[in-house]
Amino acid sequence: MSGHSSESSGPTRQRLIDVAIELFKQNSVAGTSLQMISDELGLTKSAIYHHFRTRDELLTAVMEPLITEVAALVAAAEVHRGARARADHMLVGYASLAASQREVLSLLSGDPGVVALLRTRTEWAAVVERQMALFADVEPGLGGQVKAALVMSGIASAAGVDFGDVDEAALRDELIAAGRRTLGLRAPQGRTGV
Repeated sequence: MSGHSSESSGPTRQRLIDVAIELFKQNSVAGTSLQMISDELGLTKSAIYHHFRTRDELLTAVMEPLITEVAALVAAAEVHRGARARADHMLVGYASLAASQREVLSLLSGDPGVVALLRTRTEWAAVVERQMALFADVEPGLGGQVKAALVMSGIASAAGVDFGDVDEAALRDELIAAGRRTLGLRAPQGRTGV
């Protein structure tokens, strides 16, 4: 039996990811070393290496679930008829994701380390480009691209703001409303709330 399966043999992979997220928030990705993570957990660096050889491997583990969720949202939005329906579906999904994954999405939204990693992962960059296109298609040309960039970065940034005791549903609804105003979308007929 391997000693690696025991909880007492060291931190779980998820605990490493959670601590990394906290340190990435405080110091940025580039400003966080594996040594800092091991110090925070009270472990040796070799214990960290058991799970992640590099900071980029750890960052990939942080980002992968989020990118997978965004890819599913993009695919679901792309089947709708009409640019506005596609954009609205993407907006509702993205705002919901942002409200439920506030810390991770806000952390990843503009960190240069994340941007650099996205550029090396072509399949991830393609997902982000498809998401951007869904928003940009509501208005041809530069205007649509600017609005798309505002919605994507604005939602991610706003999700990271500490609004006190605001619950997830209230934040989601406000993110959707702001996104719709930015993109010039109306709430679909027959929907209440969002």
